[in-house]
Amino acid sequence: MKVLITGSAGFIGHHLVQKLAVQGHEIWGLDSLNDYYDPQLKIGRLQNQGFNVSYIEYGKPLHSTSCGMFVQLKLEDKANLDAIFSEQKFDVVVNLAAQAGVRFSITQPQAYVDSNIQGFLNILEACRYNNIKHLVFASSSSVYGLNKQIPFSTTQNVDHPISLYAATKKSNELMAHTYAHLFNLPVTGLRFFTVYGPWGRPDMAYFIFTNKILKGEAIDVFNNGDMKRDFTYVDDITESISRLLDNPPVAHELTESELLSNESTAPYQLFNIGNNSPVNLMDFITAIEDTLGRKAEKVMKPLQPGDVHITYADVQSLIDYTGFKPTTTVKEGMKAFVDWYLEYYQIKSTNN
Repeated sequence: MKVLITGSAGFIGHHLVQKLAVQGHEIWGLDSLNDYYDPQLKIGRLQNQGFNVSYIEYGKPLHSTSCGMFVQLKLEDKANLDAIFSEQKFDVVVNLAAQAGVRFSITQPQAYVDSNIQGFLNILEACRYNNIKHLVFASSSSVYGLNKQIPFSTTQNVDHPISLYAATKKSNELMAHTYAHLFNLPVTGLRFFTVYGPWGRPDMAYFIFTNKILKGEAIDVFNNGDMKRDFTYVDDITESISRLLDNPPVAHELTESELLSNESTAPYQLFNIGNNSPVNLMDFITAIEDTLGRKAEKVMKPLQPGDVHITYADVQSLIDYTGFKPTTTVKEGMKAFVDWYLEYYQIKSTNN
């Protein structure tokens, strides 16, 4: 298939580009290369995809022999986005581009409206007018907000977000359903749960912890360590996406009264993608310490605004639909991340 991946220089996007390219798909990657975190890491991912980053020019396509095409472009740039859709005739679109980060959304709300709302609307419009066979888009476990029912299920109400980031992701789900209903656009939304792994995001806790432990600096442990996260290894995310791509949803031919609460008469579906096994934050830190062969100095702090106590994904619908269940353990995943980190930043571990 001819696949457009937005956010292709991002963490998940980078891994998905490489996976789908190996599978033989024709890839077009798109990324704004913004400076929310170190743009050099995004450039490094593009280099790893085989692109000559010396020739990056906004709006101009670059070619890689291994990973297809890349264009630096903002989702908010509707004119150029529409032109690429019209010219390239994509089969499917995977929208991973977004302004990420719960805490950043508290101080910089406009960035989230620009990218996650206006940008996503531009994607929906482009898909609508260009006969896209399947739109897959990234939502987030953050939409569950103040939900107390564990594990989190897509059948639950998610009307109580506690960050603007979460609110924009919930908005994306509603917008996508509207387009599925009005224009018969097949859409799949994916609620990711705390994704980690090589080439990860520097604003994520595991990245910060690893960096500070190696430097001998203290790490901040929020809610005094009393937190659990459904840590999900990035390869489990990309495997799920690859299985879903050519399995678009179809409209249910049931009456409204016969539908489950997470089903629709529109060609629209939602899945959680998580490890289905929450890990205590302190145990996660121990896994990093064991991999590095160093102990962390910990500074206990209260829960931060926008954070929740636990995330826990019910992934049964994903298993039923794709036959796949994320299974990578934190020990395995963190070893892969630390190995990459030490190589990328050329640091020697005491275990080496």
